[in-house]
Amino acid sequence: MQTTQVKSRTDEAYSVLKDDIRSNRMAPGYLEPEPELAARLGMSRTPVHEALIRLQAEGLIELIPRRGARVLPISAEDMREIYEILNALEPEAAARLAARSPSAEEIAPLDVATDDMTKALEDGDLDAWAAADDRFHQTLLRLHGNQRLATFVDALLDQAHRARMVTLRLRESPIVSTAEHRVILEFLRRGDADGTREAFRRHRERTSAELIEILENYRLPQL
Repeated sequence: MQTTQVKSRTDEAYSVLKDDIRSNRMAPGYLEPEPELAARLGMSRTPVHEALIRLQAEGLIELIPRRGARVLPISAEDMREIYEILNALEPEAAARLAARSPSAEEIAPLDVATDDMTKALEDGDLDAWAAADDRFHQTLLRLHGNQRLATFVDALLDQAHRARMVTLRLRESPIVSTAEHRVILEFLRRGDADGTREAFRRHRERTSAELIEILENYRLPQL
């Protein structure tokens, strides 16, 4: 029973801290001692430490002896490597999903995410737009059905998401990106694997080049 409770608290700590890192409430370079983290979360140190070990394994933080947990910086080179992998895996996953002609019910969450992107732009809410964009990509991976692929790519998407949050207000309004999601969705709806793959590839190549250029030309917190 006690082991189950510790695991539950670890999962809770992991979820809260990961969300703080992804949203940049704990920004790149942020450093906080473990006792202070535990006190802030209202938990004992054991589940918090175990959550931090998981986050370190995912490349989001580093544990520094006697100093605490430091959120890793975001670099152009890191993002170049991450997007090289995403550009190879995501378009193919989307193409395989299209090849099995998913039903309207299956892809309905993608419709909702894309509609939410449009509404967020109308409302001028970039944070809501980024959340909907993230949901589109994660949902597509789940629909593809390969759990190992989804787990692996999710870890990369976490890092890509926090880079997008850092650069979101340094870029033009993501009108083009939203339109590209609609194009991908239409190819999926038709069951067109080749069209889906190419549309997804163009989208990822354009957005990754834009993000990496910003990281190369702006001084972002690296502490």
